[in-house]
Amino acid sequence: MNASKGSPLPHAALSLHAHNRHGLERTDEEWLAARWSDPTTRVLVIAGTRVRPVDGALAWVPPAEAPQDGLRILLGTRDGVTYFADIVAPSQAPGAREEWVVLRAVLQALAEHAHDAPLVMHAIGMAEWHWATRHCPRCGGALQARQAGHVLECVECHKQQFPRSDPAVIMVITDGEPGTAEERCLLGRSPAWPEGRFSTLAGFVEPGETMEDAVRREVAEETGVEVGEVAYFGSQPWPLPASLMVGFVGRARTTEIDVDESEIAEARWFTRAELREEATSGRVVLPGGVSISRSLIEHWFGEELPGSW
Repeated sequence: MNASKGSPLPHAALSLHAHNRHGLERTDEEWLAARWSDPTTRVLVIAGTRVRPVDGALAWVPPAEAPQDGLRILLGTRDGVTYFADIVAPSQAPGAREEWVVLRAVLQALAEHAHDAPLVMHAIGMAEWHWATRHCPRCGGALQARQAGHVLECVECHKQQFPRSDPAVIMVITDGEPGTAEERCLLGRSPAWPEGRFSTLAGFVEPGETMEDAVRREVAEETGVEVGEVAYFGSQPWPLPASLMVGFVGRARTTEIDVDESEIAEARWFTRAELREEATSGRVVLPGGVSISRSLIEHWFGEELPGSW
C-alpha cells in the first residue's frame, strides 16, 4: 500500500466491499423470514458486543447453526448472499467465555479478510448500540427492536431510537513548504502510552461545530498550535463503541508547542527524514496499519513506514 503511488491506503481495508443494506426490506417480515431460512445465508454470532475468532478469522455460520433466540440484525446482501448478525447475551454464548474477544483484538485479521470487514463493522456497531441503549431516553420505558434491529421503539410512549455514530476528527498537521525536506508533521503521545509511541491528534466534534473547526479547536487545546487551512482526507467507521473517524490534513499557523498534559503528554514536529530514522530505529512507534491515523501519516510521508503498535 504505497501512499505515493495512489494505491489504497491502510485504513481502506476496513471499508472496501460495501454491501447492500436493504433498508426498504427491513419491514418486510416475509422477505426476512425467507432470507433467514435460506441455507446459503450466513450469520455472525455476537455475544453482547464480542466476537469469537476461529483460526484467526471470524466464522460465519448458516442460520441453522446460529442461536434461534438471539436478536437478528439484517446486515444486507453481497454477491447474492444474505448476511445477518445474531446477538445473544454473553451468558448464552456458546463456548468458553475467554474465546470471545472485543473487535479491537481482531482488527488486523479483518484487514487480512477485507471482504468481510464492512459487514463486521456494521454488525459490531449495531451490537454496541443495542448494548448501550436499554431504556427510552424520553420516559424510561422498555424498548423493542423493529425493522430488523435497526430501530428501537418505546413500548410506553412509542418514541423511536435510531443507531448513532459519534463523529470524531483525526488529523495530521503540517508546517513548512509542502513536499520539501523542511516540511514537518505534528504527532502526539497520550499519557497512557509508553515512551516513543506517537500518533495523529484526534477528538470528538462538539454540538454546533463544523468538523473543520473541531480540528482547529482540538489541536489548539491539546498542543497550543493554531491551525488555518483544513482539507478533508477520508473517513473510517470505528465502532469502538460508536465512532466515525473523519480524517483531515491541516496547515499550522503557529508552531510553538504547549501540551495540555491531560490528553497529550508529548507532541513533536517531525521532518520526513527524522520520522523515517526514528521509526526505523524503533525510537518512534506509529499506529497499526488498519488505522486511518496510519494512512494520514503515510499519505503525508509519501510511502510506507516501518514498525507499528
